[in-house]
Amino acid sequence: MTLILKQIFGLLKVLNSDTGENQISAGVACGLIMGFSPALSLQTLLVFIIIFLFRVQAGAAFASAFFFAMVAYVFDPVFDNVGQVILEMNNLEPTFKTLYNMPIVPFTKFYNSVVMGAGVVAIALSPIIFVLTKLFVKKYRATVVAKFQETKFWKAVKATGFYKWYAKYDSLYG
Repeated sequence: MTLILKQIFGLLKVLNSDTGENQISAGVACGLIMGFSPALSLQTLLVFIIIFLFRVQAGAAFASAFFFAMVAYVFDPVFDNVGQVILEMNNLEPTFKTLYNMPIVPFTKFYNSVVMGAGVVAIALSPIIFVLTKLFVKKYRATVVAKFQETKFWKAVKATGFYKWYAKYDSLYG
């Protein structure tokens, strides 16, 4: 339970920070791919590299990966059907044989119908998730954060010495 609460609070902190909408949205889209992929696979390693090389919000990626990993179990039958259809295509059989005989590619586990279906669905849904997350973050910041910062409670909290100390600490040490 503590891990779930920590992920939720981390995501709320990211939503309320000055991080750009594109970075957060890219993080959630990468989290979708990581959550739908097997934990120790080449796909996950590739997404890690993308997260650390480009301006992608890592906290949003890991929090959403945790969420999408739980959701993926519900959709495993759908992923299995999609993967089975793709793997049984006769015109792709020579391609799959070639990929399977390559040195590193079998570590993607593409020959598993659930992994293939989850990968295809994740790649197809990631642009949609990116756009929806970007719209959600903009709407959230314009309505919820702006209204909360105008409340008397928040103004009182910001006036305390403890908050000023925390803001200084957070700016120095993140």
